[in-house]
Amino acid sequence: MMENINLDYRIIARIITQHAHILDLGCGSGELLTLLIREKQALVQGIELNDEEMHRCVEKGLTVLQGDIESGLVDYPDKSFDYVILNQIMQEIKKADFVIDEALRVGRKVIVGFPNFAHIKARLTLMFAGKTPINDALPYYWYETPNIRFLTIRDFVEYCAKKNIIIEQKYFLAKSKLVRFLPHLFALNSLFVIKRNGD
Repeated sequence: MMENINLDYRIIARIITQHAHILDLGCGSGELLTLLIREKQALVQGIELNDEEMHRCVEKGLTVLQGDIESGLVDYPDKSFDYVILNQIMQEIKKADFVIDEALRVGRKVIVGFPNFAHIKARLTLMFAGKTPINDALPYYWYETPNIRFLTIRDFVEYCAKKNIIIEQKYFLAKSKLVRFLPHLFALNSLFVIKRNGD
């Protein structure tokens, strides 16, 4: 059954501990939350801005609040979740630093996943075709993309070092397998498990 599920979802399900308390920021239609309930018997909650996606979650019986994560998580006390998930939304939000900071405040650990804009095909498309790259991780034309920032693996690693954030685990993903050689060039997506230094 897990074979038909996106690779990033499968890895996140492996990372999450049994019966963990999860907050998924930008949870979409709730596929990941549903998987974590089924596979890990997790206690899950989501926040989603899109009205249609939120209703899909509610139809699945999920606890999802409609809200803008960029306005903060003031309703949640410190360390109220085992994991906070920020998967495939970092490239779409304006206040990324603030959202990461809030996620680290309310979660003991944070799982961050994002497309690697420095993938070799993206580089070659820009260099030789002079066009905005389109690939499996970046499937949108420039005029319809929700992406407002261009983030790479190295960018995120440098950010964590600058902010004194500990990277506990990291995974680099091709379409259907992990990338172990030159991930800065060959990974379409990446997943990091991070926490505050001292937690």
